[in-house]
Amino acid sequence: MPDMKIGFIGYGAMARLMGANLRRAGYSVVAFAPSGGKDETEMLPTPRAIAEASDVIILCVPTDAAENQSLHGEDGMLAGISEGKLVLDTSTVSPEQALALAKLGAENGFVVLETPMSGSTPEAETGDLVMLAGGDAETVERAKPILDVIGKLTIHAGPVGSAARLKLVINGIMGATLNVVAEGVSFGLSSGLDRDVLFNALQQVAVISPHHKRKLKMAQDKSFPSQFPTRLMSKDMGLLMDAGRKAGAFMPAMAIADQALALSNRRHADEDYSALLGAMEHSVANTPHK
Repeated sequence: MPDMKIGFIGYGAMARLMGANLRRAGYSVVAFAPSGGKDETEMLPTPRAIAEASDVIILCVPTDAAENQSLHGEDGMLAGISEGKLVLDTSTVSPEQALALAKLGAENGFVVLETPMSGSTPEAETGDLVMLAGGDAETVERAKPILDVIGKLTIHAGPVGSAARLKLVINGIMGATLNVVAEGVSFGLSSGLDRDVLFNALQQVAVISPHHKRKLKMAQDKSFPSQFPTRLMSKDMGLLMDAGRKAGAFMPAMAIADQALALSNRRHADEDYSALLGAMEHSVANTPHK
């Protein structure tokens, strides 16, 4: 399969790292980046051009609206795609959007596999993402050589829509856990614990995940380089709340985290979502954020 050409629609931080790994594995890679994100990859001017030039198309866009914009219109993917091509949607979108794309595939003769990923830029760089697949088993198998390059594990979540729902579960747990950690930090600082003792201790104990230990280190250093920007985490929490309401799920802790991240998003949209820790430190413990 490495003689195949892979085309990215959306070429932000995660896509660029995936593209680099695919190039190293011998694939030819082209990309369309509506908001920048260039590297040595050949850039094409439209999603239509990507669809025409590529054997496999990877969507990696931030929102349902951005995905629809890339699909439709004279220069959209649908205008250039031909029958039988494979589309991998790595975007974090609503379950309804995942189902809508699959319907477009069925109507237009191309094959869709939803493949949102669990992991941030460090995992994307090393090829250690966990890929969540929604679709039929035959399509998962067809995509496996590509997924095995960009991820360490592929989990077949079920039919289309399942991967989107599983991704929202994972990100909801990430966001809610960060909010709980931030509350703990704010209490510790407000109660008089030494700042470095508190942060160092939390980075050593088993109750904090390796992912959240990275976030604590950012907060300790008062530096929040954007491995996963707040604007995207806040967007994902909003998708989760919408989906949870439709499913009748009881998620009060996640709802609180959704509100906390929405507030943090007002000032720290492009910083890592762990900036919530700094915002809590500043507003609750009355110590400088930066």
